[in-house]
Amino acid sequence: MNDDLPPDAAPPRGLLPRLLAALAGRLIVGAASLLTGVRAVWIGSAPDACQTLYFANHTSHGDFVLLWATLPPDLRTRTRPVAGADYWLASGLRRFIGGHVFNALMIRRDGSAGGPDPVAQMARALEAGDSLIMFPEGTRNTGDATLLPLRSGLFHLARACPQVRLVPVWIENLRRVLPKGALVPIPLACSVRYGAPLALQEGEDKAGFLARARQAMLDLRPEHDRQDEPRAPSPEQPS
Repeated sequence: MNDDLPPDAAPPRGLLPRLLAALAGRLIVGAASLLTGVRAVWIGSAPDACQTLYFANHTSHGDFVLLWATLPPDLRTRTRPVAGADYWLASGLRRFIGGHVFNALMIRRDGSAGGPDPVAQMARALEAGDSLIMFPEGTRNTGDATLLPLRSGLFHLARACPQVRLVPVWIENLRRVLPKGALVPIPLACSVRYGAPLALQEGEDKAGFLARARQAMLDLRPEHDRQDEPRAPSPEQPS
């Protein structure tokens, strides 16, 4: 259960609300497939029921929806997206989708004093046995950079929860399907590419791990997305 949600956004307990949430989930998966033709591509790994932290690039509010939709149904039910509370709690419909359908872990992204620490929230969810979908860039990438520097939260989670499988993910084309400010998606083919699991190596420092995790994400891009790539930025930005 998501203890960080307000009461009207918590996962439903009654039979009818659960049925409505399940129906909405199926509709969302169907709509994602219809609009994007999305397909899951597993490269060096395969779907696995063990506890997993999926970490992906972030260019659209629809990123976690697409990743969640491409997971097999049995994994989908045990995987919680990490979502920005400021966006997903802003309206009744978003609260229903974020809380009831996805059981998202809502985090504050504004750094407000006295609020829960996002990394601590994610660590508690992992310690409780949940799988998570997170975006280690920390914010949506709306510029020209291929991938923003990764924040240190991924390293701290890898160190705090060594039992969790870490799977890099690259979401292709969604920025063009749902550009910033667009109300209606543009039908285009998308793929969600899952890479080989990573693990924090003994003695590996934060900078080294983040650089390796970042490269693992970039290596998942299809070949046509690697042309004229600019020089990579530094591997970390402040948390």
